[in-house]
Amino acid sequence: MTIEEAIAWIHSRKKFGSRPGLDRIQALLNKVENPEKKVPVIHIAGTNGKGSTVAYLRSILMEAGVTVGSFTSPYIEEFNERIAIDAKPIPDAVLIQYVEKYQPIVAELDQDPAINGITEFEILTAIMLDYFAAEKIDVAIVEVGLGGLLDSTNVVEPILTAITTIGYDHMEVLGDTLNEIAQQKAGIIKKNTPVVTGKITTGPLIEIVEKAVTETAKVYRYGEEYQVDYLRPDAAWGELFSFTDRAGKLSSLKVPLLGRHQVENAGVAIELFHLYCDQQGLPFEEKTIQKGLAKAQWPARMEKISEEPLIVMDGAHNGHAIKRLVENVKREFRDYNIKILFSALETKDIDQMLTLLLEIPNARIYLTTFEYPKALNLSRFDKLDSRFEVVSLWQFGLGELLEDMGDDDLLLITGSLYFVSEVRQLLLTLGGTNEKS
Repeated sequence: MTIEEAIAWIHSRKKFGSRPGLDRIQALLNKVENPEKKVPVIHIAGTNGKGSTVAYLRSILMEAGVTVGSFTSPYIEEFNERIAIDAKPIPDAVLIQYVEKYQPIVAELDQDPAINGITEFEILTAIMLDYFAAEKIDVAIVEVGLGGLLDSTNVVEPILTAITTIGYDHMEVLGDTLNEIAQQKAGIIKKNTPVVTGKITTGPLIEIVEKAVTETAKVYRYGEEYQVDYLRPDAAWGELFSFTDRAGKLSSLKVPLLGRHQVENAGVAIELFHLYCDQQGLPFEEKTIQKGLAKAQWPARMEKISEEPLIVMDGAHNGHAIKRLVENVKREFRDYNIKILFSALETKDIDQMLTLLLEIPNARIYLTTFEYPKALNLSRFDKLDSRFEVVSLWQFGLGELLEDMGDDDLLLITGSLYFVSEVRQLLLTLGGTNEKS
């Protein structure tokens, strides 16, 4: 079996969709001696901010000498990066071994009408846990796929949990209000297991705290048990901030990603690291945090991929993320003419996302589509504001935009992470960039 064949088999399970519930994943794990019981897990949920929180925490833990697994989605550069140990993607040969192990098990479970098809994400979850258990890692940081309560990752027995943000997304599954969405995400909170919360508004936060109380889980809240204070942008790229909790104040911290929300995500990661240090008897030291944050990488999140011409990529894939993106662009690039190449999935509130993007002064938005299920349908844009333009093939549109760029122009590529990943790979393949941040 080749790696392409292995990945194709995993992708072939997409036909079973994304179906909330733990019965299928539990049946699968029962067949492989329940690796979920053998892996210490830090479980992270949230509408946005999960990925960069994982990246910061992983990097800090590695700096502290901890062997750390990570499970994230979607991938940006290669499929294997979704399952990684110390930021190194699972090797092709190892992934092939696990696919060969799971194929007959999945085929057997397919015959059970009560199971009705193990999904792609459930298979990935099982492989991740099996791999981490076999490698005997110190801890795994596991990002929730969708929601929390009924997400297949919720079979884990975490030592810590976190909920980064609560916003409107996947409402067809999670509920129509922020409180309902918060209830779903709070489903990862477990008995006597500390939970760290990010910058969350009062109503949803109350839902989370109430769930924590029922589980006797201590809550560490943004702005209460810990505090982050934004200082200023870094002269090069990134943000400077301070962090305060029960250990005192860390005053000289920097994240290498742009945006005030990255400071908030880093705060969640630092507080999780402090709790992990408490549990494991490790020193909680500022120099470890400083070095760890400096080494953190998380592609396609306010990533400057080229200086000349200036190109920034951000996978702002829902309204909550677009709002943060707009704030960052208005703050950092107010003197630029902004050209926005945008595409998204039809499952998102595209009208809201575009309305928010129009708040950027001096912006022109180029709407396009890409090869992916439920990608943006351009036929719906028959009547457009003068600040919009439709680009049927993004590759040609990208080329034309790059040709026309001057010193005062910024090209912002945003929307679906799947779309941003495709554009990023093409730009890096062509070697048309001269700086990676």
